[in-house]
Amino acid sequence: MDKNLENDLTNINTLLEKVKNYSFDFLENINKIPAFPDRSNIYSPSQLNKNGLGGENTLEEFMQRFYKGIVSSGGSRYFGFVTGGATPAALMGDWLVSTFDQNATACDHSSAAKIEEETINLLKQLFGLPEQFSGAFVTGATMANFVGLAIGRQWVANQLGIHLSLDGLYSIPPIQIVSATPHSSILKVMSMLGMGRNHMHYIPTIAGREAIDIEALENYLKQLNGEPCIIVANAGTVNTVDFDDLKQIGELKKKYNFFLHVDGAFGGFASCSSKYKHFVEGMEEADSITIDAHKWLNVPYDSAMQFTKHPELQLQVFQNNAVYLGDISETPDFVHLVPENSRRLRALPAWFTIKAYGQNGYQEIIERDCELAQLLSEKIHESKNFKLLSTTRLNVVCFTINFGEVAMKLENIQQFLNLVNEDGRAFFTQTIYQGTPGIRAAISNWRTEEKDIEIAWEVLNKAYNAYKK
Repeated sequence: MDKNLENDLTNINTLLEKVKNYSFDFLENINKIPAFPDRSNIYSPSQLNKNGLGGENTLEEFMQRFYKGIVSSGGSRYFGFVTGGATPAALMGDWLVSTFDQNATACDHSSAAKIEEETINLLKQLFGLPEQFSGAFVTGATMANFVGLAIGRQWVANQLGIHLSLDGLYSIPPIQIVSATPHSSILKVMSMLGMGRNHMHYIPTIAGREAIDIEALENYLKQLNGEPCIIVANAGTVNTVDFDDLKQIGELKKKYNFFLHVDGAFGGFASCSSKYKHFVEGMEEADSITIDAHKWLNVPYDSAMQFTKHPELQLQVFQNNAVYLGDISETPDFVHLVPENSRRLRALPAWFTIKAYGQNGYQEIIERDCELAQLLSEKIHESKNFKLLSTTRLNVVCFTINFGEVAMKLENIQQFLNLVNEDGRAFFTQTIYQGTPGIRAAISNWRTEEKDIEIAWEVLNKAYNAYKK
């Protein structure tokens, strides 16, 4: 055995104790650690060491060279994208995932598959989904959308009497994908699935909103004369967390021939709260659903779930025809249901956190984050420095800088956000909403409290005054 390997094996307790101490130090100080990297950090590439450094020396080199560039993206004032943190229980589960190093593919090779099955069932209870939905874990919302639209693509082909996974896209006409305000990952998925970004048909939205106009949607469906299509409905748009009327779209399924995919990456978590679950009423009518765990479930990257009512179509798409991967006649292994053949046990952090905090714990997180979004909205509404671009429905605040009659350009927003983010105490990202450059504040972390909003507000106004000069 290599001497470094042998030494590290002998001293594994000491090595992991050092890692634990560094990890605890990071978590204890997470709200003091900048949310944006210091631009003065300079990284010089190192050369491969012929003999290796051993675990302890490698850890020390990492701490010296790279630790200073690690940001508090799991902290309470990281408002970019829609990034949750990792709850204590989720972190416990994630540490065990790496320790156990299970291949969560085969149903009978370990308890890993049973953990995933149980976690999916717990999540269905959390989201109020009917038993008829099956599900699996994937890496993120993009891959969950990939699975959902791949199943939808297979459904459309079956409607035309074609086995698409065998005969390919050459055998069918272009598939119509219909949506109002699709997430960018939907277009990426259309590209990956060979359906083409240009085949997205955009339905008008309700005036002043990002939600689909149901009347316009029905008019389009009438024009198809029974031709099958895929509708991508939003359960929470990126900029304003707007929701398509899923119940009305579900009613249209009784009259028209379409596959309904609901992108509920983070808006689907509204179902955890009695106060907000009306937003997702009708989600159970979907044929497939995307929900992202490393957003509002607050588990570590990378983790999301896809749910579907069509496991037989899912199997047609993702079946792996290798003998050594087992029989699929009864309960197919996950290797036959998702893109990845190799799968880590990413369900375990979700299992830990759901078990630890339950329905009430997640209702509290969701409602607290939404209340804090309202608090920030009120501050913006009353401010002369900023103005809201949209109603705040859930946990994302969409706003822009107010310089009177001066129209903001995206480059102005980016320059302003450089001042905000380089302060280090809070992090925001830019956007464009209905043609107006703006700022998004996505509040989705279990740690975030009112004091964090106060600090973020101070940072925003400090940057405003500096930028105005």
